[in-house]
This record gives sequence, C-alpha cells and structure tokens, in this order.
Amino acid sequence: MTSADRIDPAERGATTIADRVLAKIASRAAREALPHAPEAARPPDATVVVHHDSARFQITLELGYPSDIGGQCAAVRRRVAHRVKELADLDVPEVAVHVERLHPTYVAHEPSRGRVR
Repeated sequence: MTSADRIDPAERGATTIADRVLAKIASRAAREALPHAPEAARPPDATVVVHHDSARFQITLELGYPSDIGGQCAAVRRRVAHRVKELADLDVPEVAVHVERLHPTYVAHEPSRGRVR
C-alpha cells in the first residue's frame, strides 16, 4: 500500500458503541460499587442517552436498609462515570440513581430497646 492509497483517519469513520452495551457497562459498574447488596435485590438496571461524546445514565437499583443510601448512590455515580470513561471513552456528566426498593437487613438485636437495628 502506498502513501497515496492510505485513507486519512478522519475519513475512515467512527467506532460507535451500541446503547445496550453502554447500559451493560453501567449496570456492571453499579454492581461493582455495591459489593454488599442484599441477596434478594435485583441486579441494577441501566438506561442511557448518548449525545456526541457524552452519555447520561439512569440506574435503577435496590438497596439494603438501614444503610447509608446517599453514600451508596454516590459510589454508584462515581463508579459508573469512571468505568464508562475508561472502557468507552465517553464523558458522563450525569448519572441519575433511582432506588426502587429497600430490603431490610438485620444487623443486631438490642434487648434493651426490644427492636432490631
């Protein structure tokens, strides 16, 4: 192939990643961010909207309760943004996390209070 036969990179086209693949990356990243999710919880579900070089995600998940819900949601947002940037090279300006259901987790019984905490 001579230099005259080479195609300029800008003219070759672009690689696109299907939305369903991005959603799977986000769902997996959300699971990674929640290593102690309740066994009864469904796996996180993700939807995505891609615009140019950025993607906005909506993650729906179930969490254990009582727990630090805000902290877990923040961890999911950070992990999804990081993994999508790392694997798909897309900026992630927004990850909306929707907690669909809380599952009770029983930590310890306190006899003096007569309730589960």
